[in-house]
Amino acid sequence: MAVNTGKPFLTTGRYDLWQPGPGDLEGLVRLLEGKDMTRFLGPARADYFSQFERLSRNTGSWALYGYGTFYVRKRGEAELIANCGIFHSWRGFGKGMDDVPEAGWIVRQDHWGEGLAGEVMGTVLPWFDRVHGKRRIACMIEEGNTPSERLATRLGFKHYGQHEAEDGKTILNLFERLPE
Repeated sequence: MAVNTGKPFLTTGRYDLWQPGPGDLEGLVRLLEGKDMTRFLGPARADYFSQFERLSRNTGSWALYGYGTFYVRKRGEAELIANCGIFHSWRGFGKGMDDVPEAGWIVRQDHWGEGLAGEVMGTVLPWFDRVHGKRRIACMIEEGNTPSERLATRLGFKHYGQHEAEDGKTILNLFERLPE
């Protein structure tokens, strides 16, 4: 699928949510450009190799599980401004983070503070529950990323643990949203 052909998979009041396509690589690289964009994203980098891996993992999540993150654009526009949704994850450290749906959001720096992630996730979570059934969804947020922790709480996620990253310095706060 080329970028912006056909129709978006979901829409919100302000945004179109698209499944990944081969034309999205450039937008993913641009998404992570900016001074503070990767501060809370671990090893993520704004380069073609690492973003091709992200694109491939996300496409694989859609192909194997029927869900993944969405590439977010303003209504009717082509430019990718966020990557938000629920993807199938296997983090490799246990603690409830392996072989599970995981929520995540990355918003391009020039769109911070607009409520984008909250609006998109407020549409994605009900869609996921309706299509895939209400079940546990995990979420991992690097310590210090207070805006994302607040959003997770507003979306119904509860803190349940921590994990020290391989670098020995980074603490990851673990959240979960349990079925009601």
